[in-house]
Amino acid sequence: MSTTPPLSKATGYGVVVGLGFLFAFGMMLTTFVLRRYNNELQTSEVFSTAGRTVKSGLVSSAVVSSWTWAATLLQSSSVTYKYGVSGAFWYASGATVQIILFATLAIELKKKAPNAHTFLEGIRARYGAATHGVFITFGLMTNILVTAMLLTGGAAVVTSLTGVPTAAACFLLPIGVVLYTMFGGIKATFLTDYVHTVMILIIIFIFAFSAYATNANLGSPGAVYDAIAAASKRHPVNGNAQGSYLTMRSREGGIFFVINIVGNFGTVFMDNGYYNKAIAASPVHALPGYIAGGLSWFAIPFLAATTMGLSALALENNPVFPTYPNRMATADVTAGLVLPNASVALLGSGGAAATLLLIFMAVTSAMSAELIAVSSIWTYDIYQTYINPTASGRRLIYMSHASCVVYAIIMAAFSTGLHYAGISMGYLYLLMGVIISGAVLPASLTLLSAHQSRLAATLSPPLALTCSLIGWLVTAKRESGHLSVATTGANNPMLVGNVVSLLAPLIFVPLLSFLPGLRDPKPYDWQSMQEIRKPDDSDLTSAAHVDPEALPGAQQTHDPSTAASEAAEESRLLTRASKRARYLTVFLALSFLVLWPMPMYGSRYIFSRQFFTGWIVVGILWLFCSAFVVGVYPVVEGRHTIVRTVRAVWRDVSGRGGGGVVVHGRATIAETAEVEVEKDVRKGGETPPEKAVEG
Repeated sequence: MSTTPPLSKATGYGVVVGLGFLFAFGMMLTTFVLRRYNNELQTSEVFSTAGRTVKSGLVSSAVVSSWTWAATLLQSSSVTYKYGVSGAFWYASGATVQIILFATLAIELKKKAPNAHTFLEGIRARYGAATHGVFITFGLMTNILVTAMLLTGGAAVVTSLTGVPTAAACFLLPIGVVLYTMFGGIKATFLTDYVHTVMILIIIFIFAFSAYATNANLGSPGAVYDAIAAASKRHPVNGNAQGSYLTMRSREGGIFFVINIVGNFGTVFMDNGYYNKAIAASPVHALPGYIAGGLSWFAIPFLAATTMGLSALALENNPVFPTYPNRMATADVTAGLVLPNASVALLGSGGAAATLLLIFMAVTSAMSAELIAVSSIWTYDIYQTYINPTASGRRLIYMSHASCVVYAIIMAAFSTGLHYAGISMGYLYLLMGVIISGAVLPASLTLLSAHQSRLAATLSPPLALTCSLIGWLVTAKRESGHLSVATTGANNPMLVGNVVSLLAPLIFVPLLSFLPGLRDPKPYDWQSMQEIRKPDDSDLTSAAHVDPEALPGAQQTHDPSTAASEAAEESRLLTRASKRARYLTVFLALSFLVLWPMPMYGSRYIFSRQFFTGWIVVGILWLFCSAFVVGVYPVVEGRHTIVRTVRAVWRDVSGRGGGGVVVHGRATIAETAEVEVEKDVRKGGETPPEKAVEG
């Protein structure tokens, strides 16, 4: 970029620190309101699961927010800048199918381990401590890689736009996230994810309408098309049909597509953050939440990258572009600076400010999910399991809070080290599948198959990792003659490493599961997963004088026959959702990976002006649909809780109420307000609102 950043350091520090503390204050206030009026005491169970009552609207919003990393916006724009329109589609489709397919695992986990806090607890219940240790290692490696990408990518943008030192940005970005996550737990991630998602969508709309409607240098899809066609003639893309940026036929783009698919299987299926959200979801809302979230997320990288990657190509020979008259340096492209450059070219300092806010939202929302994921692993899979099995609820909460702080400090230091070592977000993005995807198949089969043996689950991930590292480094050495960041980060070595990592277990798992003498004595009966129990939070509820049955997700009946009937009904709903999930997710995955892109790839079609215009219109309309699903619908779905809480607050501040929490059976403001709103609820033929996380 230019030597003078478009924004001041004061602006950078103000956004990174000021907004972080603003969100932390907002979460502290929200936690107080929920405690006082919605009976939501911060127990260890509520901290990590939100009472297991979150509805589909907030689940969708949280999935979109968690999956919208810095890489979602920065890396997708970079590959579009390098390969053209195919880059945006390959990124979006190659990372959407994992969220959609994960819906099946989400249902299976809730069905087979209903009281689990992490997917690793299910692995320990089935296979024991050795296998548990292997998957803890791979789970934490996933969280470390994702968080490193968030901080390196986000810090690079903050530095390029404001001049704030990268090391300072790495340490300051996590502060606000740690504070609001500690105060609100996973509830904080759901509520702040909603705010983050709405703001991200608004900023993407601003960029899109600027590029395709109002910008003086572009201003229409036709003008963008002409500029991209001219760029194709100035510097044709090697491996693209006719060297054009306006085609899905791209050899290097196709290689990135495969790497993208493999790597993102690892970062979804091995990231405990996505299992956390599945666990927190109400049983009937997990499937629609993940399907709607995946479909809504597709539009974000698709439209953002198509807009910003192509705008950079269209404007880089214009004086408004920060690097004019030169093209962007390869290192800057890999670091993810295409989007901030394009935003400055489109909207000047206003575009820089919008990008800073956009990346701040993407980094902090995804990092909050990583903090909860790591704190859950430390608290339940390590501390409670191996260090202090009789830990009280208060002690577990303390461990969850402490692990958030320690992890944030470690990752800030690690990301700073990566920056000085020359390891960028783009390099980590390509590398992640090499490291973690070997555990995807064994982890999935733990929930999907009764026949995978303990030996297969234990040995397949490390064996696959060994093979992938060998394939990756040998390919890099053979192609270039030496090993360096540049040679190991090339497409072909990364392709080999990623593919070997994901597919090697297809050999190891059957061999270690079915060879004579290696197979388990009998198929797994799922009983030990069912026996996972929730922690004892009685010390926290008694100290706060709160009735445990008033907490979200608590058992509301002491009648054994009624409880058994409710459990049977929940199991029936989950079984039906599981069957639907398998068919629906496979169909959607095939649509995104084969039915839509492959005919265009095989035909070598070059977009016409009319087709390109339609392509852009589809992206904008899709983002409007996403805005409704994750922006409007959660409010509609939670309207009864919102009304009830607002009325309770009003009664309290106006002096007409006397308390906020259900305390050992005494009536409260919240109960009184709920009775008043119940009439409105029943008018619509609905059941009264539960004490659940609805908004």
